[in-house]
Amino acid sequence: MEIGVNLEFIRSSDKSFHAGIAAAAELGYKFVEPCVAPGYDLIALGGYYHTLSMEDDPLEVKEWLDELGLKPSAVSAHSPLMRPEVSVPYLTRAIRYASDVGAPCVTTDEGVKPDWMSEQQAFDIMQYSIHQVMQTAERYGIVVGLEPHRNYSVRMDSFIRMLELSESPCWKVNWDTGNFYLGGQDDLYESLDAVADRLCHFHAKDISIQQSDSERGIVTGTAVGCACGDGVIDWPRVIEILRKHGFDGVLSVECGTVEQAGRSLEYMRGVIA
Repeated sequence: MEIGVNLEFIRSSDKSFHAGIAAAAELGYKFVEPCVAPGYDLIALGGYYHTLSMEDDPLEVKEWLDELGLKPSAVSAHSPLMRPEVSVPYLTRAIRYASDVGAPCVTTDEGVKPDWMSEQQAFDIMQYSIHQVMQTAERYGIVVGLEPHRNYSVRMDSFIRMLELSESPCWKVNWDTGNFYLGGQDDLYESLDAVADRLCHFHAKDISIQQSDSERGIVTGTAVGCACGDGVIDWPRVIEILRKHGFDGVLSVECGTVEQAGRSLEYMRGVIA
């Protein structure tokens, strides 16, 4: 197992992708998880936000990472699977971007369900979106990891139902400890154990006691957590489950500040050792 960091940790500093990867390298990380979007974000172009535009050359981004001795663990490309007009072009483009930048997987979730849509309609539409995306994923050899983040994916019964919408070997799991814990529907550790054989990537997100007390069972996810080891997640138990299933991928830390990223790396190294 390796330890990486999601570039969300630099967002609170109002700094660019360049600043984020430089900070990650200085802290001692070897893997980073970029976030990509179609079109241009003027805040990102101004250097105050870390998101990458897929309009720009991914091979140039790979050069930036290579210069710092970094590798991409995944490309974050969350898009609403219940809106195929958005998710299919976004995810297929993100897959091609991931291939060029050298990332083995793309992460996503189901997104928000429109009010007019029934549950059966939602799953039918998601199956269509996933089928379309998997064709591109298989051509490029890039896996797509379903992340617990919304109302269906933070419940174990519907998470499994979503996984069963495709038999493609490229349709896998990006587990997020913090999001599934906040969902509050099922046991975090038993659920991880049930899907660990399909893991392609892992979000190491801890949840503070304060956030747990105020939001568990109310929200279905959160952008970032606290420093790993400061919150409610039992990391030795998590690592034990991952080892039992032979997971040898990247634990991508999702926290809110540069200082938390530094402490998370030190803590997770200790747990894994």
